[in-house]
Amino acid sequence: MACERGWSVERGDEGLSVRALVARAGVSRRTFYELFGSREECLLAALDAFFVEIRVVLAVVYGSGGRWSQRLGAAVVVLLELVESERDMSMLALSYLLGRGPESPQLRGRVLECLRGVVDEGRSQAVSGQALSPLTAELVVASVLTVIHARLQAGSQRLGALVGPLMWMIVLPYLGPAAAGRELERTRRPQAGLSLISASGPPRPPVMRVTYRTARVLEAIALVPGASNAEIGARAEIADPGQTSKLLSRLARLGLVENQGAGWARGAPNAWHLTDSGREFESTIRRRSALAGDPRRVRDA
Repeated sequence: MACERGWSVERGDEGLSVRALVARAGVSRRTFYELFGSREECLLAALDAFFVEIRVVLAVVYGSGGRWSQRLGAAVVVLLELVESERDMSMLALSYLLGRGPESPQLRGRVLECLRGVVDEGRSQAVSGQALSPLTAELVVASVLTVIHARLQAGSQRLGALVGPLMWMIVLPYLGPAAAGRELERTRRPQAGLSLISASGPPRPPVMRVTYRTARVLEAIALVPGASNAEIGARAEIADPGQTSKLLSRLARLGLVENQGAGWARGAPNAWHLTDSGREFESTIRRRSALAGDPRRVRDA
C-alpha cells in the first residue's frame, strides 16, 4: 500500500500531508487520489490493515493455551517485538488509539474494545472476594498504551524491558500484589527474532507480518492442495506472478508450505501443500480473522 510505505514519523500523524506521503511513497498525486479520497482515508486504510495484521498474529499467541496471565504475558512479549520492528506505524497507531490522528471513532472503538475484552478476562481470575468494575480493564489498557507510546517517543530501543512492568500493571488489580510481583521479577528469555514458542509444546511457526494477502494464499492452498503458482495467485487476487512466487518462497522458508511438484523442471508446474504447521497456522488465522469487520476490506501492497 503506497500510503503505508509513505512515511517515517516520530509523533502521530504530524507532517503527513498528501505531498509528503506521495513523495515518500514515490507515487504521483494522481495515483494517490485514484486509491484514496483524502489523506485521512489513506491513514485509516493503513491503520485498519495494521491492526488486523497485529491482531491475527497476537491471536495465535494468546490462543495457545495456559492461564490467563501466561497467555497475556506471551502476547505482550510478541506485541513489543512487533512494535520494535514497525516503529513508525506503531507510533501512528498508538497515537491514534490515544485520541490523535484521523477521526474514526468506529475503528478506534473496535480495537480498544478488543484489548479491553482480553484484559477483562482477568476479572474471572480475581482473588477471592474482590469485586472489580469493567472500567478496570479500560484504565489498564489506557495505561499500557500510554507507557509504550511514551517509550517510542523517547526513542527507547529496548522495549522488551517493559514486559515485566507492563504485566505488573495488568495483573495487579486482578490477581493481587504477590502475582504482580512475580510478573515484575520474571526475566524475559532472549529471542532470535519473533517466534511463537509454547512452554509445554513444540515450537510454533515463526511470526511473520500476517497480511490479508498472506492469509488468502494459505487459504487457497488449504482449499486446493497441490495448486500451482498461477492458481494460488488467481485465488488470492495477486496480479503479479513474481509477488506470488516471492510470498510462496517466504512461506516455504518458514516451514508453512511445501512444493511437492516438479517445478524445478522447465515447464513443470509447482504443487503447493500446507505443512502440519501451515495447517495449524492457517486454521488459527481463519478462526480468528473476523477481527474488525470484513477483513476483505484491508488493502494490501
